[in-house]
Amino acid sequence: MSWTGWLLFILIVQVIHFLGTWKLYIKAGRQAWEAAVPIYNSIILMKIINRPSWWTILLFIPIVNLIMFPVVWVETIRSFGRNSTADTVLVLLTCGLYIYYINYTQDVTYIEDRSLKPRTSAGEWVSSILFAVVAATIVHTYFMQPFTIPTSSLEKTLLVGDFLFVSKYHYGARTPMTPVAFPMVHDTIPILKTRSYLKNPQIPYFRFPGFQEIERNDIVVFNWPVDTLVNIYNPYGEVYDKPLDKKSNYVKRCVGLPGDSLEVRDGYVYINGKQNELPDRSKLQFSYAFKTKGKINPNIFKQYDITDGIGYDDQMKAYVLPAVSDEALAMLKRNPNITEVVPYKAEKGAFDANTFPRDDRYPWNSDHFGPIYIPKEGATVDITPKSLPLYRRIIEVYEGSEMGIENKISLSGNQVLLNGEPLTQYTFKQNYYWMMGDNRNNSQDARMWGYVPFSHVVGKPVFIWMSWDSSAQGLGNKIRWERVFTTVGGSGEHVSYFKYFLILLVGWFAFDFFRKRRKKNKK
Repeated sequence: MSWTGWLLFILIVQVIHFLGTWKLYIKAGRQAWEAAVPIYNSIILMKIINRPSWWTILLFIPIVNLIMFPVVWVETIRSFGRNSTADTVLVLLTCGLYIYYINYTQDVTYIEDRSLKPRTSAGEWVSSILFAVVAATIVHTYFMQPFTIPTSSLEKTLLVGDFLFVSKYHYGARTPMTPVAFPMVHDTIPILKTRSYLKNPQIPYFRFPGFQEIERNDIVVFNWPVDTLVNIYNPYGEVYDKPLDKKSNYVKRCVGLPGDSLEVRDGYVYINGKQNELPDRSKLQFSYAFKTKGKINPNIFKQYDITDGIGYDDQMKAYVLPAVSDEALAMLKRNPNITEVVPYKAEKGAFDANTFPRDDRYPWNSDHFGPIYIPKEGATVDITPKSLPLYRRIIEVYEGSEMGIENKISLSGNQVLLNGEPLTQYTFKQNYYWMMGDNRNNSQDARMWGYVPFSHVVGKPVFIWMSWDSSAQGLGNKIRWERVFTTVGGSGEHVSYFKYFLILLVGWFAFDFFRKRRKKNKK
C-alpha cells in the first residue's frame, strides 16, 4: 500500500472513530468536533480515559498499536461505567465497534475520577504484561534486537552459539513494513511454527536517520536479499511474496562499500586494486586438502582450533578441512602424520554456475571473482545485454517491486527494454554493499547472490551477552565464559565485562536492601 493509500486509510479510521464516539465526547464535557480532528482527537480521548497524552504516540507505532488499540477500547467503555466481563469481551470481539452500541443506544454517565487500579490480581498481571510487551516491542523494533549466530561464516570473530545484541540505531532504525504481526518475533511464531505476520497491508519503506554510516569491515546484520526466491540458485526464477522486513536475517562482514571496485583474487579481497586489510580480531580461513601416512585422530583438529567437520575428495584421494586459519595451517604442516597440505580452491577462469551473476560471460567462482562495481546512490551505469545480469535484480526488485514500483526488463535483440522502453543507462536510487564471511570457502555470501541494498540493512552487532558451545562435553563447559559480556567491535583479545556486571548487580541489591531497611526504621 502506498503512502497515499495509508493516508486514505487513516482518514477512514478517523471517520469511523468520530461516528462511534462523538456522543461520548459530549458526555465527557468535550465538544463533538474534537472527536473528528486526527491526532488531536486521540489526545482528548486520553484525557477522557484519564491516561497520559503520550499514549497517543503508541497508537501510531506499527505493531505496538495492535496492543494499544484494544487497551484503549476497554478503557473507553470503562470510563462510562461499562466494567463487566461481558462488556470487555464484546468490545474486543467486535474490534471496538461495540462502542457504537454504547454511543447511540445506552444512557451512560461519564466517570471522571475513575480508579485506574485493576480490580483483581489477574487484571493487574494482565496490565503489567501488556505494557512490558509494549516496552519490549519498542526496544526490539527501534533500538536493540537479540540475534543468534547460526553458522561459522565469521568464525573466529563471531562463533556459532554467540548471542548478540544488534543495534538498530547505529545505521538508522527501519520501521516495520508488515504492521499486522506478532510482536518480537521474526517470520515464524515459536512452538506454533506458523507465519507470524499478514502479508497485507504493507507500509512503504522508511528509515530513521542513523548516527553512523556503514564502514569498511563492519559486521552487519541484514535481510537476506534473495529470500524471495523459491530456488536461490535461480535468481530469475519463481518468486514468492515475502515482505522485505520478514526475509531471513544474515550476518556478514561488509568488505565493499558503495562506489568501490571489488575483486577476489585467490580468496583475498581487493578494493580498487589494493588488498583489503581486516581488523586484528578477524581471522581469514580457507579450505585445505591434506593426505596422511596413517590413521589420524579427528579430535586433534580441536587442538588446532578447527571446529568444522572433515570431508573427503575422492578425486584427490585426500581429506578436506573447510575452515583453516594461518595458525592452524602451520600446525597441520608440522604434524608428522600429515604428508601433504594444499589449498582447496578453484582455478582462475573456472566458471561456477552458482556464483553471481550466474552468467557464463562472467567466468567467476568464489576464489576468483570480479572485478565488479558496487552501486552507489546517484551513480549512473551503462546498461547493455552483457552488463544487465549484474543490475537486473536491482532494477526489477530492490528499486522496483520492493519499493512498490513495477519495473519489468525484457530484451529485444540487442536492445534492453524497461517497461517496454529502451534502457541504455540506469541511475541508482540507494547504496549497495558487498557482504562476505571470513570463512571464505564455507560462507554463503555476496559471491553467490550479489549486492545487499541499504534498504535490507537491519543493524550493527555490538555486544555478546552469552556464548554457548553445543559441542562441548559437560554442562559447565558449554558456556564460553571468556566471551560473555564482550564487545563485538574493538581490537585485541575479547575482554569480558561479566564480573563488573555482577559487582554492579550485587551493589545495587545491597543498596536497595539498606534503602528499604532505613525507610522502614524511619516509620
